[in-house]
Amino acid sequence: MFDGLKQTWDLETIFPGGSASPEFSAYLDSLEADLAKLAEGLTTAGPADAAGWRAELDQLQGLMQRLRHAGAFIACLSAQDVNDKLARQLGGRLRMFHAGFASILTQLDSVIKAEPDDRWEELIGAPELQELSFVLAERRRRAQAMMAPTQETLVNDLSVDGYHGWADLYDLTTGRMSIPLEVEGETVKGSPGQAANRMSDADPAVRRHVMERWEEAWAESADYCALALNHLAGYRLNLYRNRGWESVLREPLENNRMAAGTLDAMWRAIDARKKPLQTYIDRKKRLLRLDHFGWQDVDAPVGRSERKLTYDQAASFIVEQFGRFSPRLAELATRAFEQSWIESEDRPGKRMGGFCTSLPGSRQSRIFFTFSGTMGNLATLAHELGHAYHQHLMNDLPPLNQQYAMNVAETASTFAELIVADAAVDQAADDQEKLVLIEDKLRRAVALLMNIQCRFLFETRFYDERRRGIVGANRLNELMVEAQKEAFADALDAYHPHFWASKLHFYNTWVPFYNFPYTFGYLFSAGVYGRAKEVGPAFEASYTDLLRDTGRMKVEDLAAKHLGVDLTAEEFWGAAVDNVLGDLPQFLRLTD
Repeated sequence: MFDGLKQTWDLETIFPGGSASPEFSAYLDSLEADLAKLAEGLTTAGPADAAGWRAELDQLQGLMQRLRHAGAFIACLSAQDVNDKLARQLGGRLRMFHAGFASILTQLDSVIKAEPDDRWEELIGAPELQELSFVLAERRRRAQAMMAPTQETLVNDLSVDGYHGWADLYDLTTGRMSIPLEVEGETVKGSPGQAANRMSDADPAVRRHVMERWEEAWAESADYCALALNHLAGYRLNLYRNRGWESVLREPLENNRMAAGTLDAMWRAIDARKKPLQTYIDRKKRLLRLDHFGWQDVDAPVGRSERKLTYDQAASFIVEQFGRFSPRLAELATRAFEQSWIESEDRPGKRMGGFCTSLPGSRQSRIFFTFSGTMGNLATLAHELGHAYHQHLMNDLPPLNQQYAMNVAETASTFAELIVADAAVDQAADDQEKLVLIEDKLRRAVALLMNIQCRFLFETRFYDERRRGIVGANRLNELMVEAQKEAFADALDAYHPHFWASKLHFYNTWVPFYNFPYTFGYLFSAGVYGRAKEVGPAFEASYTDLLRDTGRMKVEDLAAKHLGVDLTAEEFWGAAVDNVLGDLPQFLRLTD
C-alpha cells in the first residue's frame, strides 16, 4: 500500500524555521498582546445578555486554541532535538502565558459565580450558549468551591516560581543523574532513560545488575527527590485546606469528571481478579527459569520474535486493520502517513517515549516516537494514531467542548491499539511469534492493573502522612514497598523501594494523581472494544458519538448514554478486566 514514506515529520508547514522561526516569534508576540488586551478588558460584571456572553467566550476560546497550537509546536521542537536550547526558552515563555491565561479564567469564573441562579439558568438555556451549557455549568460549580478571585490569581502567579519550581528542581536533579552500567565488559555512565531501557534485557544478569545500580543511583538523589515531593504535596494540601477541600482526591476526580464510587468500583473489580495475574507471573517466572523474580523481571521478554517490519509495512498493516472497523479511521491514518504527521526516525538526539499532539491552527496532529521495526512499535504507532483520530472527530466542536479529561483521553488510542494487536496475534507467523505478542498484551495488563495501582496506593497513603508533617526518604521507601506488595498480591520476590523517586509522574504539577486515569482509560476502552466486537460494523456510529461527547459529559453519563452501563457498579469493570485477560488461557497453552 505504501512505498517510501518519510519518517520525519513536517513542521515547516506549521511554522518554517523551527525554534528560530520569525513567524513563530511573531505568533507569540501577537498572542502575548491579545492575552494582555483580554485581561485588561475583563470586568467584574458579566455581559448583558447571552449574545454578549458568547462573544466573550469565543474570544477566550480563540486564545485557548492559540495557546494549544503554540504549546504543541514547542513540544515537537523539544522532542525532535533534546539539545534545542531555544525551544526550552520558548517553553518558559509559554508557561508565563499559561499563568496569565489561568488568571483570566479565574476572573471569568468569578463573574460566572456571581450570576444569580435564575439568570444563570436562563443564560445557559439560551440558543447562543446551549451547546456550551455543560462546560459552563461545570465551571460555575467549580468556581463556587474556590477561594476569592484575588486569592486564586495570587496562587496562579506564585505557582510559577514556587509550586512548578519544585518540579523544575526534580527535573534538574534527575537530568544530571548518571548510572554506571556494564556494557561489553566496560563500565559506562548512562542516563536514567538508557538504564530503564536495559531493564527489559533478555539476560537476567543484566537486569539484576541494572536494577542494583538503578536503586543505588536513586538512593543517592533520594533526599533531593523527597524534598521536592514533600513540598509539592504540602503546597497542594495547603491550597486544598484554604479552599475547604478535605479529600486530596477531590481535584483529580473533578478533573476526570468521575465519581468516587466509580473509582472504588474499578479498584474492587481489579482486586477481585488478581488470581489470573498471579498465575501469569508464576508461569513467567517458570519460563524465565528464575528462582528469584523481582521488579526488574516483570517486563522481561518471555520469547523473542525475529520478525522485523519496515515502516511502510507497519503503516500498510495499520491502515488495513483500521479499515476493517472504520473507513474514516483508516482515512485519517492514511492522511497522517502521506502528509508527514509522524516523526518516527531512529536517530540520536530525540527524547524518549511517544506522544500525539494536536495543532488547532492547522486542524492537524503530530505523532512522535522512534521506530525500530518491532511489533511493539506497531502497537505504539496504532495507539498514537488513535489519539489523532479522537481529535479529528472533535475539530468542528467549540474548543471548550474539546477538552476531554485524561481518563477518557486513552479511549480511542487504546481502542486502535487493540484492533492492531488482535490482528497481529491472528496473523502471527508461528506459535513463537504469537506467544511474544500475547505476552506483550499480558505485560501491559500487569502494568495497568498492578503497577498503576501501586502508584495510587502509595500516593494516597503518602498524602495521609504528609498532613502530619514531612515524610522522610526512608519512610517513603517503606510506603512504596507496602503499596507494591499489595498491588502485586505478593507475587514478586523483590521490589523497587525508590520507585517514588524514579517515577516522574509523582512530580507532575499539572495533573494531580497522575495514575488512576490510565487504568480507567485502559479498562473503559477495553469495555468499548468488547462492545464493538459484539455489535460489529454498526457500532462505528455509536463509537463516533461517544468520542465526540467525551469533552461535554461526566463519564458515568457518557457510559450510560452510549453503552447502557453503570460505572459505579463492578459489573462493567469486571467484564473489562476479564476482556484484557482473555488471552491468558492461550498463553498458558502455548507455554505448557
